[in-house]
Amino acid sequence: MIFQDFCAILSRIEATTLRLEMTRLLADLFKELNEAEIEPACWLLLGRLAPLYENLEFNFAEKMLMRALSSCVVGKVDTAQANDAQLGLLVADQHDSALQFVQNQFKTYGDLGIVTERVLEALENRQDARTLIDVYTSLKQLALENGEGSQDRKIQHAVALLKKSTPQTGRYISRIMLGTLRLGFSDMTLLDALSWAKTGDKSLRKTLELAYQVKADIGKLAHTILVEGEEGLKNFEIELGVPIAPALCQRLDTADEMVEKMGTMIVEPKYDGTRVLIHYKKNGKDWRVRTFTRNLEESSGMFPELVKALESLDVKEIILDSEAVGYDPETNKMLSFQLTIQRKRKHDVAETAAKIPLRFFVFDVLYVDGVSLVHRPLDDRKTILAKLFEDVSPTFVLSPFIVTENADELRAYHAKQLALGLEGVVMKQLHSEYQPGRRGFSWVKFKEGEGTSGKLADTIDCVVMGYYKGQGKRTGFGIGAFLVGVYDTKADVYKTIAKIGTGLSDDQWRDMKDRCEELKSDGAPRTYIVSDALIPDVWVRPSLVVEIAADEITNSPNHSAELALRFPRLIKCRDDKKPEQATSLIELQKMVGK
Repeated sequence: MIFQDFCAILSRIEATTLRLEMTRLLADLFKELNEAEIEPACWLLLGRLAPLYENLEFNFAEKMLMRALSSCVVGKVDTAQANDAQLGLLVADQHDSALQFVQNQFKTYGDLGIVTERVLEALENRQDARTLIDVYTSLKQLALENGEGSQDRKIQHAVALLKKSTPQTGRYISRIMLGTLRLGFSDMTLLDALSWAKTGDKSLRKTLELAYQVKADIGKLAHTILVEGEEGLKNFEIELGVPIAPALCQRLDTADEMVEKMGTMIVEPKYDGTRVLIHYKKNGKDWRVRTFTRNLEESSGMFPELVKALESLDVKEIILDSEAVGYDPETNKMLSFQLTIQRKRKHDVAETAAKIPLRFFVFDVLYVDGVSLVHRPLDDRKTILAKLFEDVSPTFVLSPFIVTENADELRAYHAKQLALGLEGVVMKQLHSEYQPGRRGFSWVKFKEGEGTSGKLADTIDCVVMGYYKGQGKRTGFGIGAFLVGVYDTKADVYKTIAKIGTGLSDDQWRDMKDRCEELKSDGAPRTYIVSDALIPDVWVRPSLVVEIAADEITNSPNHSAELALRFPRLIKCRDDKKPEQATSLIELQKMVGK
């Protein structure tokens, strides 16, 4: 496919707000791709070069793009023929004048994609003969530059890319390099489009979603379904080194309801740590340990202690599900989530690891020496775990559990965990398979006390959608309240549920402002549904997940979720979750019996 044709489709997607039209356009695009183009096209559609677990980032800043754009026009623009009056101010042999022009254009439009388009309109290039593969390869070369002098080399790559671009292809190349493509759809919309490409409707969506949760690589999944069809999905299985969407908990209201719905259960403590899926290859050449977060990002650098600790396991390959919790080496007591999550850093890793040692509470095994265990019953997997961890490094702790079908015993064990300072318990059906993603009621969490319909005994995870500027004392913070929403999985959009303006300390307000500034958006993201009465002063891209407590859930005519949180308050930021993993609208509706 010619990249110019690819960008023409992106332009049509950008121009529509209709989800079904986006899906149809994406499906038509998939039909036109040859086999080699499928995976690169998927990543470019998402503004990336690879799945999140590959950690291949552009690291290309706005200032770098402005320098590249100014280099494109210096000595190339005929000021007498320039079609923009401002462009005529350029002195063709003075780079500083060109850079100043680009900076001024950015102040005017706030979008370097549009600025790129306007700058390139003054150049002679009106055709871009490069293929999609050509552009993808060039972008990958730019991203792979690192080390001393890499910033200048990245800029040179960008100049080469843009000089061959038309205004339209340049617009999208710039946005991809900056990570600001944001066409208003996610991986889930791509699943709809893949189904549409094969069947003309969304009938394959559920099948594709189940496959994606087992092996979370949209590029590999797209290649399989488009080349091999539904038959190929039968062999789309768990793969060492590729993240699995972690099994997640549903909610039920009372212990009696849990027993009635689940029968005999394994009941485990619920730790306030960070979820870690561990992949290990004893004799791996490229890697030996890869870990993945709840949001499927590769996190191996956080856990240098794992390589040595895993050597004591009598296996060649294994995938484990665990919760990492920091502890105080002097008192042996577990640390809070806020302290544990400090291990999530790129610099001073060894020093932080020594300061905040971790224990990995292992509660499931998904794969051993080439054999997937996800379809084996939980009690069998627990037996395998017990044998594997009979005598291993103290870095690992087998998560304790009881087996029960008695509501009173469940309540007592739950109360015991709360008394120990834990979050409560998780119940799992005794003979259940491992179900990646949020599906069914094989796993249920039990936090705090038993509630009633509409009461919010548990916390929920929300996405920060924007903020309101402060007044009075908060003028100094630059933020006085923030808007949060939940994920509507059916429509692939975020809908508002609360405006939070109380309950934060001064430090929390400052931290929230800093986080929001990094995610600031020029306008409302296309996946947001917000009523006019709740428009924030500053929009925030869907990225920051926060854990929120509230007294209850009520009906609301103002919020787009048609539900609202009464007396909402911030518990903490959930850096280990991505926005699609926030509480879903369907979950909230179930809580209030809708």
